[in-house]
Amino acid sequence: MEENWKRYSRQILFQPIGLEGQKKLANSKAVIVGMGALGTVIANHLVRSGVGYIRIIDRDLVELSNLQRQTLYDEEDAANHLPKVVAAEKKLKKINFSVTIDAIISDVNLDNAEDLLKEFDVILDGTDNFQSRYLINDVSVKHHIPWVHGAAVSSRGMFSVIIPGKTPCYRCLFPSVPSGLGETCDTVGVLSPLTDIIGSFQAMEAIKLLVGSDVTTNLEQIDVWYNSSLQMDITHGRSPECPACGKGQFDFLDRSSSQQVVYTTLCGRDTVQINPKNKQAINMKEQAERLKKSGKVKGNPYLLRFSPDNEITLVFFKDGRVLVHGTDDIVKAKSYYAKYIGS
Repeated sequence: MEENWKRYSRQILFQPIGLEGQKKLANSKAVIVGMGALGTVIANHLVRSGVGYIRIIDRDLVELSNLQRQTLYDEEDAANHLPKVVAAEKKLKKINFSVTIDAIISDVNLDNAEDLLKEFDVILDGTDNFQSRYLINDVSVKHHIPWVHGAAVSSRGMFSVIIPGKTPCYRCLFPSVPSGLGETCDTVGVLSPLTDIIGSFQAMEAIKLLVGSDVTTNLEQIDVWYNSSLQMDITHGRSPECPACGKGQFDFLDRSSSQQVVYTTLCGRDTVQINPKNKQAINMKEQAERLKKSGKVKGNPYLLRFSPDNEITLVFFKDGRVLVHGTDDIVKAKSYYAKYIGS
């Protein structure tokens, strides 16, 4: 065995991969969107497995609360407020010098998603919100790139593999963005072993794709606290009526689509307005109860004020509009929106 393959000797001994599979990995390109709990686990495995070129993308900084589950970061990263991709790149380069790490500090949105994602062999979902997943799905279907979806919150997680033209796409499985405020790690918590398990499964499915092996045909669901699992066969889930893979309509890449969320900085007010075009009524009483676990909540019949910290206050209106007071940075406002709204 050549010297540079020795580090992968135990992986090469696994017959379904072998030396030929290892060479395929070395010549492959993967992109990970989001370097939080799932993304750090995925990146760790792909780098150690020898995927030749890995792009990591994230918009956020390392915080102390990340360290419970985001396995590439440490207290020094949090104290220095390092961007997640910068901290991750430093660790990953120490793990495997032969892998090219392309670290990009960015918010993936409709203006840059195609440029950031389209030249890869596989896209991996390390995101924390529905809007980003529908956006990834549009890029995947439009450019015929497989992607591996993953999600984890509380003690529950799921993952699936989406291959354009072969499997149902994400929008076949979930035709519309869930209404109202969803559960997020910042509102109901999340367990570290769960994110490790789901991220590991995502990395494994990506490796299967890259070496040309069969992948799961299920939407796999796991609850690590109650020791339960469910395999939902999605083989026949493709819909000819699906806007994305059925009709070639990419709403999440289309600025004029009703599926878009509009972000606007309000001049002179240190506030960003977040305004979903597709209006959906919010049950203010239910959301107040849910958000009380994460910060201070005040409300009346018309609006709800939520302060997760001393810097930011989010004001929710019944039609879904949100004002993020305390910043004029749209990317920062989007991060708070995703943390507490989940879409």
